[in-house]
Amino acid sequence: MRDRSLVIGGALVAVIVLAALLSFVWTPFDPVKVDAAHRLHDFSGANVLGTDGFGRDVLSQLMVGARTTLYVGVVAVGIAALIGTPLGILAGMSSRWLGEFVMRVNDLVLAFPALLLAIMFGAVFGADTLTAMVAIGIATIPSFARIARSGTLQVMSSEFVLAARSAGRSRLNIAARHVLPNISGLLIVQASVSFAIAVLAEAALSFLGFGTRPPTPSWGRMLQESQVFLTLHPRLALVPGVAIAIAVLGFTLLGDGLRDRLDPRLAARL
Repeated sequence: MRDRSLVIGGALVAVIVLAALLSFVWTPFDPVKVDAAHRLHDFSGANVLGTDGFGRDVLSQLMVGARTTLYVGVVAVGIAALIGTPLGILAGMSSRWLGEFVMRVNDLVLAFPALLLAIMFGAVFGADTLTAMVAIGIATIPSFARIARSGTLQVMSSEFVLAARSAGRSRLNIAARHVLPNISGLLIVQASVSFAIAVLAEAALSFLGFGTRPPTPSWGRMLQESQVFLTLHPRLALVPGVAIAIAVLGFTLLGDGLRDRLDPRLAARL
């Protein structure tokens, strides 16, 4: 009960990851095969979640769409963490003016929402999955930079860091041996929360036509294609909508659970 957020979030994320991994080796049907003879079939033994307006199996599309969602999330969060974390540590360990300059540039990037940045990138470089991943990653950099800077400032005032500085250790050595290990818990929590945001952003971009291109399945594009049949076949929107909600809820709960376990101040109360 004490770790219910961590357990529930981990279970939901595990289901999505398993579905994505299973789609590499097996799906009930070809997720991109168009079959006009089987358009808009409801739930059945052959098609558990029915078929869409093109006769494609919805369950197969959902499984491959999970792969696309995780792929975008991993790359986007990876870009944000690899760039934002060093910037935050640099801002926390540098002189005041340099730290302020880095954070003001960080605030400038933060002023651009992920969706707007992705649309701009799509207009310039072409709308596809890669463009969406890069745009979401760049828009998430400020979050990691802020977390890393805040944690770095706390670590730099600790006694063991002061002792390392008195011993003549270099800034790079202190950052690698003392700062990064002590802020890793904060970064893990931020990565989980950012993953949930990336899932929503990818779905929204694909829904608007600036994300994953056809015929690659995507939960957002499944929502887009369902709008034509929404009145008579609401399940076509309900299925990917529930999948997106489960993914966001899972990563959010996982982040909350990790925060409770990795933050010493919160862990002491449990």
